[in-house]
Amino acid sequence: MNYSCMIVEDNILERDSLAMKIGKIKSLSLKAVLADGLEALAVLKQQDIDIVFSDIDMPDLSGLELLKSLKHPPVFIFISSHSEHAAESFNLDVIDYIVKPVKMERLIKAVDKAIEYLVGKTTLPNEPALKQITATASHNFIRTIDANEYFFIKENNSHVKINIGDVLYIESMGDFSKIITTGHKPQMVLISLKNLEKQLPANHFMRVHKQFIVNALHIKNISAAEIKLGNNSVIPLSSAYRQTLQDNLINKKTLTRFTG
Repeated sequence: MNYSCMIVEDNILERDSLAMKIGKIKSLSLKAVLADGLEALAVLKQQDIDIVFSDIDMPDLSGLELLKSLKHPPVFIFISSHSEHAAESFNLDVIDYIVKPVKMERLIKAVDKAIEYLVGKTTLPNEPALKQITATASHNFIRTIDANEYFFIKENNSHVKINIGDVLYIESMGDFSKIITTGHKPQMVLISLKNLEKQLPANHFMRVHKQFIVNALHIKNISAAEIKLGNNSVIPLSSAYRQTLQDNLINKKTLTRFTG
């Protein structure tokens, strides 16, 4: 299946380079290549676009303003020379944020994430039933946790057991979440990250970013802005959650010279 996409970029060289890279990704169909946000807004009112690759710093209408102006926006992937817009971007639920220059492997990773979200979205029920089903799924989920060792998720007509020790991290995909485990395929659940945070044992699972929960059992290294896991995955650490992580994990588990 091909997914329709568009580019919004005011720099002609970067615009052409991105178009060339996207042209090599067979799952994408490039429908428009535009120079500013106002053009993009007009096109999005007329065409159904699945994925928007947008610069942020543009004259007249920035990428952030473009996204905010859309009532039902497509999936957005922001591409910018500056990382300082990342926090605000993720607060707007963009699927990914790429810092220029755009490398092909990084672009493919963002596209895969966007398509994964779109595929998952098609499996969700229609909007009127969504809240009720999500609430039911959450209720069923919390009852399955036993002694902080494992939990079950519903998959089709069966329940899949997941050992807590196998979970690396959980990523928000909007109305549902993706559970990344060691040596197994990712598991998608119709439960928001916020609801998962309430149900999973807090001594293992910690919110470190608007889009991520990590399993403390797999943390290998913690720096000011990111967490490295045992499988070398790198998870962003938001300033909003850094102090909580410091208080609830680092301070309690750091060996010191003197004890009280």
